[in-house]
Amino acid sequence: MRKGSVIAAASLLWLSALALQHCSPPPATPPAPSLESSLTPVLSVKELMEHIIDPIADWVFDAAVIDVSAKGIVETMPLTDEDWLRVERGALILAESANLLKMPRAMVPAGDARLNEAPGGPELTPGEIEAKVKQDPARWNNASDLLRVAALESLAIIRARDAKGLFDVGDKIDNACESCHLEYWYPGDKAAVLENQKKSVTYDKSTP
Repeated sequence: MRKGSVIAAASLLWLSALALQHCSPPPATPPAPSLESSLTPVLSVKELMEHIIDPIADWVFDAAVIDVSAKGIVETMPLTDEDWLRVERGALILAESANLLKMPRAMVPAGDARLNEAPGGPELTPGEIEAKVKQDPARWNNASDLLRVAALESLAIIRARDAKGLFDVGDKIDNACESCHLEYWYPGDKAAVLENQKKSVTYDKSTP
């Protein structure tokens, strides 16, 4: 083959390869990882409740207290800017904790004694609770949302520095927590707890 023919053939092959490169579809872009798959829960639900939600809720519950005893009536209210800031922080953490509860996580930490409990006891076992959540995750998320709504309602009252309003909103936070516990922790006690709530006595400062 003559030199000119070799060069022409090489040029043709190069042009063909270039054309194929432009005609070939680009390589598929791997899908971006979802937000859920990139989250790594550290605590179990039990630890989240014991170390964050329960103690932080006390920042709101204990902010406004009326203690009635034989010695008389003692009121505790937020008075200083620091007092109100602590209660506000409690409400904010509670509201955000509702999102933490929605993250899929173990019910109890590995090695917890409750993992050895058999079904049929006075409380649901971790396995029973987990199965119930997986069966109806929307219901679990709704229970978490009730906590968020109550916490945000308390936040509005706190920022308005309405000490009296803390009593009512504290009850709403407590009811949000208790309704979830009665559904997923000790549902067998639901009737007794609801009956006891009807007998609860509240103290109204405006009552003579």
